[in-house]
Amino acid sequence: MTEKLIHAVTGAYGYSGKYIAQRLLAMGEEVITLTNSPQRANPFGGKVRAYPFNFDRPQALAETLRGVKVLYNTYWVRFNHDMFQHASAVENTLALFEAARSAGVERIVHVSISNPSEKSHLEYFRGKAELEKALIASGISYAILRPTVLFGKEDILINNIAWMLRKFPVFGVFGDGRYRLQPIYVDDLARLAVEQGQLRENVVIEAIGPETFTYRELVAAIGQIIGKERPIISLSPRMGYLASRLMSLFMDDVVITKEEIEGLMADLLYVDAPPAGGTSLREWAVRHSDSLGKHYSNELDRRRDRQVAYA
Repeated sequence: MTEKLIHAVTGAYGYSGKYIAQRLLAMGEEVITLTNSPQRANPFGGKVRAYPFNFDRPQALAETLRGVKVLYNTYWVRFNHDMFQHASAVENTLALFEAARSAGVERIVHVSISNPSEKSHLEYFRGKAELEKALIASGISYAILRPTVLFGKEDILINNIAWMLRKFPVFGVFGDGRYRLQPIYVDDLARLAVEQGQLRENVVIEAIGPETFTYRELVAAIGQIIGKERPIISLSPRMGYLASRLMSLFMDDVVITKEEIEGLMADLLYVDAPPAGGTSLREWAVRHSDSLGKHYSNELDRRRDRQVAYA
């Protein structure tokens, strides 16, 4: 590549990457995207060129990044599956960091997770910690953003809670439901990422929203907002997981995993820090109450069909 490219966003045809790219384009920046889904519907027309990740071809990956000033990395997988694995996501991201270093990328804005730990037995949190450590050691200027839960119109978790409240007469939570979440609006995360892309100070930011909910409070708030208040019952983690497995089979999806349940109940989606985002989930949900949860958001369908835009 000979032209000077300024900003590279992974997954700009997907969820959080799309909002980052939108903000960069609004600033008049040149943007490319690295993606596993080059045929997915392009929301930007010809404004954002797509390139394959080429994880297995490190020289080609580095060449794609040559001339890029800032790389915004949202690449990851939510759970292990036949189609994708956490271990592969870690290996691929390490290859991406090395390609960025080789290409002379000036800064990486990396989306991580709250409470990562190399000592965690949960592969998601352990893998994120490994990547943070590698980025810090790379010598590249970095900003690490640690969100807990994202919400927005392409969201899965909040939407599917609303969908279940619309469909079922009761809602089950794992245990007492008092474990906490601090959802951040996806565009607030994008704003934060773009702001950090303009800087060069090495930082780690707890990218949380302005509200803290217990899981039980979150479900109750969504039910009230969409007009589907349901009795909330406590289930043992085992019974809750079995119920989710039945729903997963029925929906041909993965509703939630054992590891996600354990991470929730261990309060790993909560940090004691000031909010980095300002958008209220309650207020956002009120504005979208007519559509929130009207249709189920299927994670695996997004992976299977690499052409259709995220709903």
